[in-house]
Parts: sequence; structure tokens; C-alpha cells
Amino acid sequence: MHFISEELEAYVEQHSQNEPELLVRLFKETHQKILQPRMLSGHFQGRVLSMLSKIINPKNILEIGTYTGYAALCLAEGLQKEGTIDTIDIKEELVSIQQKYFNLSPWKNQITAHLGNALEVIPTLNKKYDLVFIDADKENYIHYFNLIVPIMNKGGILLSDNVLWSGKVLEEVNPKDTSTKILLEYNQMVNNDPRVETVLLPIRDGLTVSRVL
Repeated sequence: MHFISEELEAYVEQHSQNEPELLVRLFKETHQKILQPRMLSGHFQGRVLSMLSKIINPKNILEIGTYTGYAALCLAEGLQKEGTIDTIDIKEELVSIQQKYFNLSPWKNQITAHLGNALEVIPTLNKKYDLVFIDADKENYIHYFNLIVPIMNKGGILLSDNVLWSGKVLEEVNPKDTSTKILLEYNQMVNNDPRVETVLLPIRDGLTVSRVL
């Protein structure tokens, strides 16, 4: 779903920083070889993630939902020199393309890709995070949020993707549509949670920015 016209989206991309060449290659290979390439962050949102990370200059980043690694590489652009990224995905078939592009990047020794259920992996990570990006199964967004906030540093930024869910958040909810029901609950919960302050940005499919208080 396009929230603005395709022509205006094209104009926005044309007047935003270009993608690094490595990400251009990853974008192309994802569309050639991987099912549901729409899940990729893409040029504009990728530059937003990069800019936010550069502003925050995080020491430790956590990403839930690696997919092919595009967003992780965007977030890595703002990482401190000795910083780290932990990124988690449950799909084993994506590991080869993730590792290919992580190893081609300047951050190959700083990115750790975890294969498994994020709800099980997160409690094993012995770090405090400055920047977190949630972009995984919507049914667990609330669980992820409640696991993550306690392991974030004060002032840390938590980003939640797909919170507008192609506009379904404004439509009558199908009783069988668990993802939309959870996202509606999540959006309300995050906006009212006293541990964070939140703004929902209408970027691509909706990007919530929450700052830990």
C-alpha cells in the first residue's frame, strides 16, 4: 500500500542520500532470489535508519528480524568504532545471503547473527542496548517490547516497523487477523507506556520511534 503517490515516493528517494553500492547489490539479489522481497527496508527507509543510527551513535544495537541483512547494514553505519550488532532471525534459508553481505561490509567483525526464536535468544544476550529495531513477526511485538525495554540504556531508541500494517489499523478487523489485532494493541500500549516517549512516523509502512526514559 502506498500512503503517498509513487511519483512522490520517487521524488523523496531522489532527494535523499544514495544507497551505498553494497546495499544496491543486496537489494538486487534479494529481489532476484528471495521470496517476499517487499519485506526489505529499501532505499528511503534504509537511509532513515542510517541517519537515526548516526545521530544516536550507539555502542550496542539489537535487531529482531534480520531478513537478508539490509537494515542491519544501514544501522551499522552509525555504530561506534568498538560497537556491536546482535541481529536475530528464525529462517535458516536466509543465513547464506546475510553472511555474504555482512562479510563484505566494514562491520563483519562487529555483527553477530543469531539463528533462532528471538524470545529465547534475547534473554541470553548479556548487553545493554542503545538502539533496537523490531521488524519481525507482529504477533510477538508486545512480548519483544517487554523483553527489550529493561535491557536498554536510558535515552536509548527503540524502533518498531510496520506499525501501520498497510493501513489495516484503520479498517474493521477480521476476527482471524491476529497480526492486525496485536498491532492495534501494541500501538496503544507503546504510546501509553510510562517507560518511553513515542512518536509514530508515517514512513513506508509506519515506523514508531520510542525513547527510553
